[in-house]
Amino acid sequence: MHGIVLAVNARRLALLAIVPSLFAAAPAFAQTPPVPPPAVPPAAGKASIKVKSGLATAKLRFVAPQQEVVVRGRVTPAMPGEVLTLYAIRGKKASKTVRRKVKAGGRYEFRFKVGNAGGLRLVVKHAASAAQVAFRTRSKPVSVVNWQAGAGERGAKVMLLQRALAEQHFATPVTGYYDDGTARAVLAFRKTNDMSRDGYATHEVYAKLMRHQGAFKLRYPKAGKHVEFDWSRQVLTLAQNGKPYRTYHTSSGKPSTPTVFGQYRFYLKTPGTNSHGMVDSNYFIGGYAIHGYADVPAYAASHGCLRVPIPNAAQIYNWVDLGDQIFLYE
Repeated sequence: MHGIVLAVNARRLALLAIVPSLFAAAPAFAQTPPVPPPAVPPAAGKASIKVKSGLATAKLRFVAPQQEVVVRGRVTPAMPGEVLTLYAIRGKKASKTVRRKVKAGGRYEFRFKVGNAGGLRLVVKHAASAAQVAFRTRSKPVSVVNWQAGAGERGAKVMLLQRALAEQHFATPVTGYYDDGTARAVLAFRKTNDMSRDGYATHEVYAKLMRHQGAFKLRYPKAGKHVEFDWSRQVLTLAQNGKPYRTYHTSSGKPSTPTVFGQYRFYLKTPGTNSHGMVDSNYFIGGYAIHGYADVPAYAASHGCLRVPIPNAAQIYNWVDLGDQIFLYE
């Protein structure tokens, strides 16, 4: 019996010796560091670039001195919040840098003012970050110009002038040659914008057109297809779809034989030239009409009608329909 008790006690002592060793091993097991996740490499990157300001040929974009230039593009893959830098480079040096963040969808936009005349290269860059690799766009050349032009000139600056006038709805040829039709369109533009009344395209004319400004503002945009004549500026506009269609240099009644004001409808059209030298006449009340005439000065000089240059008379005659409205106002 005594031997059995000794055996049991020996087993208890063995178990008691094992338990502390188990607890001693536990802290060592708990301190084993977790395995880190694999590192995520930076995303690839590229971006498009477009210059949205000024006037452009197939190879080069032209803007006016001190003009605000808008540069837009899209980054792929899109990484909103990443920082881009626009560099405006003159020669070999960056004359201006602008920083902006990438927006949702990868879109970005920069707005900045250029300086004086000269050549620029615009490029957008992304410095390498943890999220995206470094990349840059291709360069976009921009020429800051202080143009002016007049009768007899030819070339890109005349072509761009004509395109810009047409974009602002002035009746002009688009040939690259500064002819009488171009001079009439410039005169109409200058009158519309309260500039001095001649047919020369000054720096101010180019600067406004390069900003895509200067169109005639309708007083009755909801009147459907109609004609408006502004006596104070001596210009006539054909209007449709809530905006000008064509704007023309015009001369109305002189003080002794003033043009009537009000709202009327065209009731008679007579093609060709009549005994008074009126060409392609559109009558709106009594003997008052829009018609071509040989003499159309930059001021009010008619007997009450609205004179337009003869080369423009057929365009107006063919556009006006009987029953169309005309609004004449100061």
